[in-house]
Amino acid sequence: MRFSSRPARQLVLAASLLSFASLTACNKGGGEFAKTKSGIEYKIFKKVGNDYERREIGPDGDPTYKDRVGKFLLGNMQYRTGKDSVLQNTRRDVGMAVPLPLKELQQKGMPDEALSLLQPGDSGVFRFQVDSLIKPKAGQPAPPYLKRGGNVVLMFVATTNKLITEKEAQEMQPELQKRAMAAQMKQRLASPEYAKQMQAQKEAQAKMMAAPEVVAQMKKDDAVLQDYAKKNNLTVQKTPSGIYYQVLKPGEGPKPNAGQTVSVNYNGTLLSGKVFDSSDKAGKPIDFPIGQGAVIPGWDEGIALLNKGSRAILLIPSPLAYGTRGAGADIPANSPLRFEVELVGIQ
Repeated sequence: MRFSSRPARQLVLAASLLSFASLTACNKGGGEFAKTKSGIEYKIFKKVGNDYERREIGPDGDPTYKDRVGKFLLGNMQYRTGKDSVLQNTRRDVGMAVPLPLKELQQKGMPDEALSLLQPGDSGVFRFQVDSLIKPKAGQPAPPYLKRGGNVVLMFVATTNKLITEKEAQEMQPELQKRAMAAQMKQRLASPEYAKQMQAQKEAQAKMMAAPEVVAQMKKDDAVLQDYAKKNNLTVQKTPSGIYYQVLKPGEGPKPNAGQTVSVNYNGTLLSGKVFDSSDKAGKPIDFPIGQGAVIPGWDEGIALLNKGSRAILLIPSPLAYGTRGAGADIPANSPLRFEVELVGIQ
C-alpha cells in the first residue's frame, strides 16, 4: 500500500501515554465525526482528569498550528480498515513514542493535515476515503483488500504532551530503526514461511557439505587448521561442523538466538597473517541477524557459540567460508580463515 503522505509511509514506530483501547472506545462512543473543508472526518479528544472530552476544530483548522510547524509531536499511531483490520500498529512494535513531523501543509485532506489538528496531549480518530488517501498506479485501482475493508482507512493517533525539535528527532532515529528491525525480525520468525525457509536452507547446506569434493576439501582444511593451531599455541575446541574456536575472554551475557541482531567487532586474516577485512575500517561493529544466512556459515555458527561480551578466535574451513569462489583478490579460493571476534551486542 502506498500512502501519498510521508508520515503515513514512514511513521512505523511508537508507544504512547494513552492506549489505543481507550482511543477506540472514544471512537465508538464519541458521537458523529466532524469534517474539515478538505473532507477529513475526525473526532479529537483532550484528556481532562481521568476522562476524555471532545474538542471541536474551527472550519479553518487549528489557528495555533503555525506555532508548531517545524517541530515534532511525540505520539502513537495506528491504521485500520473500515472493518477494523489492523494495517499498521506502532504500539505493538516498540516501547517508545515516535516523532511525528509537523510540516507546512502542501496538500489538504491527507494525514499531514490530520496531524495539524492535534495539540500536544490530544488523541484523535481520522477517517479517510481510500481513493483520497491512496495513490494508485496509472490504470490500477486501490488494493482490493482495502475496498473489502469498507473503502475507508481509519487513522488513530494518541499523542504525548511533548514537542521536540528536528535535532532531537534525528537523535532518536538510530534507536527507532533498531527497534523496527527487531520487530520485523520477530514477525518473520513467527511466520510459517520462515520455518519452511530455514528447513530448506538447512537441507541445502547439508547437501552441499555432503558433496565428495567438499568432503575432500574439509579433510584437507582440517589438517591445515590443526597444524596452524599447534604452531600458534592455540587451545582450540572443534565443533561437529569443523570450526575451531578459542575463547580469549569469556562474556557474562546471554548467547544470541537465531533471528536476533548481533553487533560484532572483528579482524579477518588469511592463515598467512594477511588482513583482508576489519571492523576498524568502518569504525564501528558490524550488525547482522544471526542464523539468517546474512554472513558466511562459519560466522552464523561461530558467533552463536559466544556469550555477549566474549572475545574469541574462529578458525573456519573454506567450505564454511567463501569456498571455491573465494572473495575478490583478497581471499583466494579454498582458503581457511582466521577471525578474531568480539560479540559486543545482542538486540
